[in-house]
Amino acid sequence: MGTPEFAVPALRALINKQEVVGVVTQPDRPAGRGRQVKAPPVKVIAREAGIPVYQPRSLRSEEAVRPLRAWAPELIVVAAFGQILRPHVLQLPAHGCLNVHASLLPRWRGAAPIQHAILAGDIKTGISLMQMDEGLDTGPVYAKRAIPIGPEETAATLHDRLAALGAELLGEKLEMIVSGRLTAEAQDNTFSTYAPMIKKGDGEIDWGRPAAKIERQIRAMTPWPGAFTSWEGKTLKILSREVVGEDVVIEGRPGLVVKMAGGAAVATGEGAIGLGRIQLAGKRATRIEDFLRGRPEFVGAVLPG
Repeated sequence: MGTPEFAVPALRALINKQEVVGVVTQPDRPAGRGRQVKAPPVKVIAREAGIPVYQPRSLRSEEAVRPLRAWAPELIVVAAFGQILRPHVLQLPAHGCLNVHASLLPRWRGAAPIQHAILAGDIKTGISLMQMDEGLDTGPVYAKRAIPIGPEETAATLHDRLAALGAELLGEKLEMIVSGRLTAEAQDNTFSTYAPMIKKGDGEIDWGRPAAKIERQIRAMTPWPGAFTSWEGKTLKILSREVVGEDVVIEGRPGLVVKMAGGAAVATGEGAIGLGRIQLAGKRATRIEDFLRGRPEFVGAVLPG
């Protein structure tokens, strides 16, 4: 059970080592600027491998689960599926449901662990293989593997590294889990944190916050929904940022755009954010130095928030 790109490496790992009797994924949906109906990435891989695909809108009813019962799976592996599984699904396979989760549980339970790890300034994250129960990522954990979060890490780059790591760990531990040679350990709930789903509004920058937090927001919101502000009534996306050294003093109210050597920076509640690539609504993305050649009046503007 999986839907987006994150689940693809895990599915490939299973195909290489196990008999995959079926794939469950979300229905095809419109995507992109043209809003053309597209199949989920996991469906594409399953079709290429000749594996049956089931795309229910919901698995809440017993009727919806009937195709799963017909497959008679010994184990269900779940990776970013996008639906909460009820007891009648969790209890269906003999070995239960195994979740490939993109955090070091119990830290960052929930829908957006990758973004929240960056937002919080965590220095590491990882993958957890968890036996699913009725709670939200609360089940016992079979195995974990950690990786560092780099200073330039975005949600996009961290996503790809964790997807590969999840497939690697799954390939190593799956047979041990099924055979009973690896036992799961209960999570310590006193250390749990929650990672709610990211909404579009989470990308809006509040320049009154410290520069360090805004810098992490820019990286965590890449590629979606993107970090943004506004100028002259249009959305202005901050696609990348430059590091402003602590020795550089930027004076002015939060949101003030000031000239710097080769570019510009924005004053914040504490420190400043140097601008890298930006994109004004209706225009192409560009480096800040190129943008200023055409719009020099941007320097001196006060961005809202």
